[in-house]
Amino acid sequence: METPNPMAFAPQLKIPATYLRGGTSKGVFFRLQDLPERCRQPGPARDALLLRVVGSPDPYGKQTDGMGGATSSTSKAVIVSRSTRPGHDVDYLFGQVAIDSAFVDWSGNCGNLSAAVGPFAIAHGLVNAERIPRDGLATVRIWQANIGKTIVAQVPVTDGEVQETGDFELDGVAFPAAQVQLDFMDPADEGEDGGAMFPTGRPVDTLEVPGVGRFQATLINAGIPTIFLNAGDLGYTGTELQAAINGDKAALARFEAIRAWGAVRMGLIQDVAEAAGRQHTPKVAFVAPPRGYTASSGRQVAAADIDLLVRALSMGQLHHAMMGTAAVAIATAAAVPGTLVNLAAGGGERQAVRFGHPSGTLRVGAQVSLADGRWTVTQASMGRSARVLMEGFVRVPADSF
Repeated sequence: METPNPMAFAPQLKIPATYLRGGTSKGVFFRLQDLPERCRQPGPARDALLLRVVGSPDPYGKQTDGMGGATSSTSKAVIVSRSTRPGHDVDYLFGQVAIDSAFVDWSGNCGNLSAAVGPFAIAHGLVNAERIPRDGLATVRIWQANIGKTIVAQVPVTDGEVQETGDFELDGVAFPAAQVQLDFMDPADEGEDGGAMFPTGRPVDTLEVPGVGRFQATLINAGIPTIFLNAGDLGYTGTELQAAINGDKAALARFEAIRAWGAVRMGLIQDVAEAAGRQHTPKVAFVAPPRGYTASSGRQVAAADIDLLVRALSMGQLHHAMMGTAAVAIATAAAVPGTLVNLAAGGGERQAVRFGHPSGTLRVGAQVSLADGRWTVTQASMGRSARVLMEGFVRVPADSF
């Protein structure tokens, strides 16, 4: 038997990185300046590096040989740098890393990991020291580079350092932590043509999905492009947990067809075949009026505790809680009379909703206005938390990118 020559294989490289939880997601965070030079700009090298870091593509679907956790919530990467944009501290770029394919989707933001960007930026010297109080809240103005929007984070600081521990509880996260308040400024994606946050101009449409059916739908670009459906039209109650849907291949195929045809209707793609190359957006969610249910933790959620029920899919699977960007879409749609989200919450005008998701409840607010027949949203707000899980270096084979 021939002895392998170790000199024939590339060594491992060390790249500074931090593994953080933000909201109900986890991701690997990098400073742009710490990446290998050829990975500091968009392109195949950067995508290949992040895929190898996270452990994709993995035909086993486990990401055992990387930092990913084999779910859409834990297969993520973030790149942060000082911002050259006036009025902003840092630029934040988010990559949703596919698990079983060699694909990084840069088409949208992660609202949950947005909560970790401010703390990471402060801790890694990307925010000017004079903007950080000794004690109190540090305001970090973040440019979300994927979608070209501003996020303002209020990060708690104690003795000049980011305060991570606290008593703020977030359903979907096992332990309490310090709260990070997030304000998503002007979160509607109005597009290059100046189109409205409702791409069809209507709060409710009939969505025709060949081979699947016709559905009432609210199509909205706010936070992240989202297709809202009525749970009852799909045969659901809105109280479903992950196992009820993620184990049903026929249901997942139906949701993917709805997502693809909805993306065409929203003008995000020209043909349904393009949906496979745009896995992160749009999202699909279904809503229902409030009713009691048992959350995934075993906690009882009473109908009186919520305004409506929402379940959402991310990267082809029912999310274990709620994506932060989808929560922005929920709040915005809830504030506009006549949308499916608004009707599920009882109709009328409202500036905030508390909705039930598989892990519990979440309160989120939005400020909307109507002028000349166009709805606009100026701000959406929610409280999240973030915590450093590990920091140091990730290692990747030198020939992997």
